[in-house]
Amino acid sequence: MNKIPQALLNSLNNLPGFDKEAFEKVHQSGEQITSIRLNPAKIFNVQYSMFNAQLGAVAWSVHGHYLSTRPSFTLDPVFHAGAYYVQEASSMFLEEALKQSVDLSASLKVLDLCAAPGGKSTLLQSIISADSLLVSNEVIKTRVNILSENITKWGASNVIVTNNDPKDFQRLENYFDVIVVDAPCSGSGLFRKDNEAIEEWSEQNVQLCSQRQQRILADILPSLKEGGTLIYSTCSYSKEEDEAIADWLMLNDQFSTIHFQLNKDWGIVETQSPQTNAYGYRFYPDKVKGEGFFIAAFKKEGTSNNAQGTRLKTQGSRSKGEKVTAKEIEIISPYLKNAASFSFIKLNEEIIALPSFIENDLSLLQSALYIKKAGIKMGTVIREELIPDHELAVSSFISDNVTRIEVDKETALQYLRRAEMKLDATGKGWALITYQQIPLGWIKILPGRINNYYPKDWRILNK
Repeated sequence: MNKIPQALLNSLNNLPGFDKEAFEKVHQSGEQITSIRLNPAKIFNVQYSMFNAQLGAVAWSVHGHYLSTRPSFTLDPVFHAGAYYVQEASSMFLEEALKQSVDLSASLKVLDLCAAPGGKSTLLQSIISADSLLVSNEVIKTRVNILSENITKWGASNVIVTNNDPKDFQRLENYFDVIVVDAPCSGSGLFRKDNEAIEEWSEQNVQLCSQRQQRILADILPSLKEGGTLIYSTCSYSKEEDEAIADWLMLNDQFSTIHFQLNKDWGIVETQSPQTNAYGYRFYPDKVKGEGFFIAAFKKEGTSNNAQGTRLKTQGSRSKGEKVTAKEIEIISPYLKNAASFSFIKLNEEIIALPSFIENDLSLLQSALYIKKAGIKMGTVIREELIPDHELAVSSFISDNVTRIEVDKETALQYLRRAEMKLDATGKGWALITYQQIPLGWIKILPGRINNYYPKDWRILNK
């Protein structure tokens, strides 16, 4: 790998937990850590042969595991089905941070502000209560599609994906119980696995990132409820992006710092900011089994419990969708577990299923934000038949009564390549292709042939 910039090493010399010799040694070792986080809504046997090794647990994540080798995830069908997410272990500490700062059994409104590609959003969705709402936002338009794809594969119905600038959320004053800001940063925590991050790093970029982080936080904070929790994180070691931001928050808004209880065996370094003694937590790769990371949590002072939020201004009217008829609901309901708990809307002839408890929130969010995805796209009803959407196939709420055809790995990969498959299928109509009992997507059985309906844009190109 390229040499770590001397200017970075100099800047870290007096920071808590920094050991220059050990830090340089671990970066020069070439060691790569691979970790995954299982999807609790898609339980499966994690010992199956793709991993060909015993999984080691990530100490601060219930469903996090280390792999002894890095397999080809592209050639693992259940990866495409959303049974797990490949996520850096240090960043999974978000789970522990939320457990120690928020009542996760409560009905919460949670915002993941800088969400693509979706690691933290899928983690958040797995730990919040079933009657909570997650708004997963990505600022950059070119990255929101991969976020939507990963949220779709995760299979949840209580997530709304948005594509907005942080300042747009000022229209939702005092709305969110929890805001997670995994801020854009200079990326020094990624040096071990990304040589480009080393080439792009500079002291000037650190300063620019620090200023941008302050702007992002200033824009988003009005939408956090009084008494709400802010989680701030970066993959940077620089104090200008970490402790200095904690001080800036404490000095410029009414926040209190949240102190976490750590297991000393974890190797996480507790730090405090120089001006306000705000607690922060540093992850060094020579001390933890993971990459460089910083996280801190804050409580917004006040006791307001304004559950509906206040819309400061709107962008004008937004489509709320057409009415779904009783006949259409009758046609689509057999495809869902507990269909009575969902509300349905129709947009451009496509029917979307939403948990009934977020219907009012969707209307409010539509008036303030650009929504990329909400709930589960069921499909289109044509001539009293549902033409099902892929979102329904990989959702966690598809009925057990839908026809399933279990296939071997080779056939599953052919399906994911959107190629022709040889199946001994009887009957006719729509069916789910499953592998390891996990749905991969739809086929339609016709006389003499089978049509493959895996999304064209998602198909595997690797042969």
